[in-house]
Amino acid sequence: MNDFQAIADRVEIEALRGEFTDAAMMRDRPRLASLFTPDGALRIPAIPVEQIGREEIRAGGERLQSQWDFFVQTTHPGTILLDGDTATGRAYIQELARTLDGRQLLNYAVYHDRYRRTEESWKFAERVYEVRYLDTSPLAGTAPHSAQGSGTGPADVTAGTAPAASFADPASAERLERAAAALRANGFAAEILDDAAAARARVRDLVPEGAGVLTGASETLRLSGIDEDLNGGGRYDAVRPRVLAVDRATGADEIRRLVACPDYVVNSVAAVTETGSLVLASGSGSQLPANAGGAAHAVWIVGAQKVVPDLGTALRRVEEHALPLENARAQAVYGKPSAVNRLLVLNAEPHPGRGTVLLLREAIGY
Repeated sequence: MNDFQAIADRVEIEALRGEFTDAAMMRDRPRLASLFTPDGALRIPAIPVEQIGREEIRAGGERLQSQWDFFVQTTHPGTILLDGDTATGRAYIQELARTLDGRQLLNYAVYHDRYRRTEESWKFAERVYEVRYLDTSPLAGTAPHSAQGSGTGPADVTAGTAPAASFADPASAERLERAAAALRANGFAAEILDDAAAARARVRDLVPEGAGVLTGASETLRLSGIDEDLNGGGRYDAVRPRVLAVDRATGADEIRRLVACPDYVVNSVAAVTETGSLVLASGSGSQLPANAGGAAHAVWIVGAQKVVPDLGTALRRVEEHALPLENARAQAVYGKPSAVNRLLVLNAEPHPGRGTVLLLREAIGY
């Protein structure tokens, strides 16, 4: 092999590696699969994953890429060792990724490659992905709200071949612990409970008999039975039944005063972030003053599916998940659509002991 041919081969192989990353970033799975020989293999032993042949590589990638909120892969030049019509080499990879259910990572890895010259061009005979560093801490940056590209490193296969995750899926135990720790650091009391039944019992402990209690218009409270416990039976001075008894045409001021400063407000939230913030959304805003600080004490019951990485994702969850479901409920109950006219973000609790967040390991409400 002359020097000119060797240089040309190296340039073509380097272009092949760049084409792989471009196809991954542009979500072009057929193009990515075409970069392999017909019997080519993509292997990730750490998962483990093994995709053999162009069809498996294409189908596996298309099945997985729908899980991503965003994905960024950068390829750095490595080595190339030529041997006639075959070659070996290494490429160095950096990845940033976040899934729709909030998992995220910063990753450094090495592709160990085998290449083969074909009638068309150089192709991958094999790519083996070796993880060198993995950080699953929440990412500090943000990304566009539409789902972007998806890669083919271990980030793509951490969920196996399961259906695309969504804002309805419960957070992992690790993410619940992370959110609880952040909430405590921000002045909230935070407890992790198994399920709605445990929350129902805990609310009975937290809210003393005879206390004035306002409940939010929450599916979590309704489905768990907490709404019925607080507003029926006479154990508490329930604010909501009193509000419903007031003539709305003539008693608007009375209603406003009743809901603004109860002894206790018990509610849910639209999202809780792993950085320790609570996000509430409302059409009228009537229940927000009590949650913000008007109530002497607050208790929020939060299903595991409401845990998100950061505030940006929380706002997406409000618009893309909670609002459509609440809109359907409002149409059925009130005959008119809902809207996110008011947003309340609680980043910290300046009065320790006022606010308690009960994080559930199960999903409930929306």
